[in-house]
Amino acid sequence: MAVTRKVRRFSGGVYDLGLHIVWCPKYRRPVLGGRVAARLDELIRQKADERGWEIVTLEVMPDHVHLFVKHDPKSSASYVANQFKGFTSRVLRAEFPHLKTQLPTLWSSSYFAASVGAVSADTVRQYIDTQWERPRKKQKGGGS
Repeated sequence: MAVTRKVRRFSGGVYDLGLHIVWCPKYRRPVLGGRVAARLDELIRQKADERGWEIVTLEVMPDHVHLFVKHDPKSSASYVANQFKGFTSRVLRAEFPHLKTQLPTLWSSSYFAASVGAVSADTVRQYIDTQWERPRKKQKGGGS
């Protein structure tokens, strides 16, 4: 699946930021099935809409969650991950009491987060390394 670049604007610039986030239930218990999985999917999408973030793809597995989300430049990876984890934990444990009895907390305290870009790190490195090799456009207005 190719992800097209869609830059967003704000008063200080433009951005295209994406994260791949993975998190698991405590003890990696396979509790994310059936109605719990469907509700978790809804809640993640609800939180993303509330924050103005874009879900590119989401997969709820029985024992972990994979999320690719585009976010704003003011939100750190830890903030994004913890917004999803905290909100979904509170709601799911209230709606599905068996989750309270099976686990002391719904989510493990850890998570994985990696930045995701429309170009690879090698492409950026090569672009920067070859700046002086590319011809420059002439300035309008007759400068020197």
